[in-house]
Amino acid sequence: MNMIETHNLTKSYGSFTAVSRLNLHIRKGTVYGFLGPNGAGKSTTMKMFLGLTAPTGGTFQIDGKSYPRDRTAILKEVGSFIEAPSFYGNLTGEENLDIIRKILGLPKSSIEDALRLTGLAEFRKRPAKKYSLGMKQRLGLAGALLGRPPVLILDEPTNGLDPAGIHEIRSLIRSLPEQFDCTVLVSSHLLSEIELMADDIGILNHGRLLFEGTLDSLRSSARISGLPSDNLEDTFLAMIDGDNKCRGRQKGGADR
Repeated sequence: MNMIETHNLTKSYGSFTAVSRLNLHIRKGTVYGFLGPNGAGKSTTMKMFLGLTAPTGGTFQIDGKSYPRDRTAILKEVGSFIEAPSFYGNLTGEENLDIIRKILGLPKSSIEDALRLTGLAEFRKRPAKKYSLGMKQRLGLAGALLGRPPVLILDEPTNGLDPAGIHEIRSLIRSLPEQFDCTVLVSSHLLSEIELMADDIGILNHGRLLFEGTLDSLRSSARISGLPSDNLEDTFLAMIDGDNKCRGRQKGGADR
């Protein structure tokens, strides 16, 4: 069963198309790695799922609910971490989460649950301005996890972290579907970053889906296409480069 599906989902800004006829199939209870270079359309797609920007074409469903008809019901089922999380520095981690809890109308017990899941329980009384970058990312995830939503949408959650922090967040995300039966959509521009946590991946470039499937199927597809297949990072980069060159040729032909 798919938790998230899109059908020719498109977002254009004037003559620029950020997302083009996108068809995603995100299986329930999995971590789906959404890959692509900066500006590929990953964040735009996630913002459409969260109702932050409206599609200009196509449709999508989350947990069987369709946008825009079920927009409010969809938002109640989705926890999100989009771009760098912002907090009130003088408030504690717990107090920051309490603000989100009240907006969502959740019980106080949900804060304890989110702090425990993200390993922040012992730092709950520390002002957020004294949190390390890794702890701030964890606090952002704790906010997304409040109420244990069935769908988590995480946009570049390891941005700016050192290797230890990346490992921490990656391990946490990998554990989430099993811990409370959720589906995670996580974006990145580096395949190596999500190789150890994703069940399936989608590769986006210039708003178009180049590949969707498992890492094993990506390797097989690469071998058949004559692309590097031993190192997945090389596979990803070669796929993006090939698409860019193809686009360049098409544009050159159109310009002539």
